[in-house]
Amino acid sequence: MPHSVILSHMFQLPLPILEKLLRPVIVYLVLVMLLRLFGKRELAQLNPFDLVVLLSLSNTVQNAIIGEDNSVTGGLIGAVGLLGINWLVARALYRSPRLSRMMEGHSSVLVRDGIIDRKALERESLSREELLEVIHRQGFERFDQVRRCELEPSGTFYVEAVEPSTVDKHHAELLARIDALSREVAALRPQQAGK
Repeated sequence: MPHSVILSHMFQLPLPILEKLLRPVIVYLVLVMLLRLFGKRELAQLNPFDLVVLLSLSNTVQNAIIGEDNSVTGGLIGAVGLLGINWLVARALYRSPRLSRMMEGHSSVLVRDGIIDRKALERESLSREELLEVIHRQGFERFDQVRRCELEPSGTFYVEAVEPSTVDKHHAELLARIDALSREVAALRPQQAGK
């Protein structure tokens, strides 16, 4: 096969350039809206089912982005279209906090003063066990140790600890001193027995 035919197959565009640029832009905008509609959970943590959906989604929209074009040029134009729309959206969100709040949404408070907000969990399609796993990863054992847990629009969790009261701090200090004294007394007993 001559080199000119190979190069022609690799770089010839069967679709107009404008269509190659519009396809990824349309798919990008629709996917952003769908992810916004289906919630922050998709971004927060991928369980095996969510991972399968996202992998299948990328395969499903592939042909919508590139059409019937398998050329290198077509793929590069599609990539430029995707990166370009992402850059434009990021710049627009950076410049307009109002647009950013509208597009990204707001955080959901899942735990307030150690009490789980079951309606918020339901809205975000999170189970109590998944939330417990989140706070475990942050170093907490129980919900009563958490003052506030929020699911941010980006899908990250913000977890704030309950600050112990002054009485609780004094109690803990007193217990630590009693334990230290008990150890000292226990160390002195064998010495007394040996005399």
